[in-house]
Amino acid sequence: MRVMERTFREQLFFLVLCLSVLKGDSRYIENNEISKDELFSFFNSELKRETPEELMYRRPLRCLDMVAVEGQFTFTAERPQLSCAAFFMAEPNEVLTVDYDNVDIDCRRGDLITVFDGWVMKGEKFPSSQDHPLPLYERYVDYCDSGSVRRSVRSSQNVAMVFFRIHNAGSSFTLTVRKHINPFPCNVISQSPEGSYTMVIPQQHRNCSFSIIYPVEINVSEFSLGHYNNFPKRSMPGCAESGDFVQLLGGNGIDTSKLLPITDLCISFTGPTHMKIGCDNTVVRMVSSGKFVSRVSFSYRLLDSQELQTIKLNNVEDFCFNN
Repeated sequence: MRVMERTFREQLFFLVLCLSVLKGDSRYIENNEISKDELFSFFNSELKRETPEELMYRRPLRCLDMVAVEGQFTFTAERPQLSCAAFFMAEPNEVLTVDYDNVDIDCRRGDLITVFDGWVMKGEKFPSSQDHPLPLYERYVDYCDSGSVRRSVRSSQNVAMVFFRIHNAGSSFTLTVRKHINPFPCNVISQSPEGSYTMVIPQQHRNCSFSIIYPVEINVSEFSLGHYNNFPKRSMPGCAESGDFVQLLGGNGIDTSKLLPITDLCISFTGPTHMKIGCDNTVVRMVSSGKFVSRVSFSYRLLDSQELQTIKLNNVEDFCFNN
């Protein structure tokens, strides 16, 4: 698959560089290319550390960083840092809390620390505004605005991020990140290019997305909406009118509202449905009216280079890269 300038995959490269901190590696951002093998090895590596419960994992936070473990992370400015971001990730069935600790910044001069409920990359947001339970303005929590009133922020899904801007050398802050079990996970970014997942919406009027930031084959094994259980499997162009349906989306951004629909499912079935999607981001999205218990089970695996070449020859690559 060709690498295009300033694509979503280049943004993933930045995240992978940040993951190298957890492995003890060091790399330079000048190099804007990374092999698929390197990319997947970072996401598949063991990120958890064996430490006694009474000992919290601690390390410095970098201006550009990614964190997939619990612990305390301290940023100390050696010089003005005016555009920094740290991405946080948990398992699909977990949410995160981010606590402000030991904050020593100058809010009056324009310093800021803002926790965002989700991820922002190249102006796109995950989850999209259509799929998140909160209005956009409530998803940003600025330390300088909230101060001691709200020193802890809880995410709605398995990812969150922190923007920060520091003007004075020597200014610092510490964040404590913890993971919590989410009994009804909704919007998820997968850490792995392969796995299986069951998404359930228990009679709630909401939309849920499972985002896989790799080109994969999707196998949908079960799909149940409650009100169509006795009907055969089929795909319908007018699924949106039913109020309850599942979409397969593809593209090279993280905002599901900007991805292109590949197919819609709105008739319940049991039995495999296979589809290969050679996009940088593949999403299974469920829309629920709240009248029924909706459920979809699927597995996914990384496409190999030969499969990607076949997709390219079939012009699917244009669909993935030109939307």
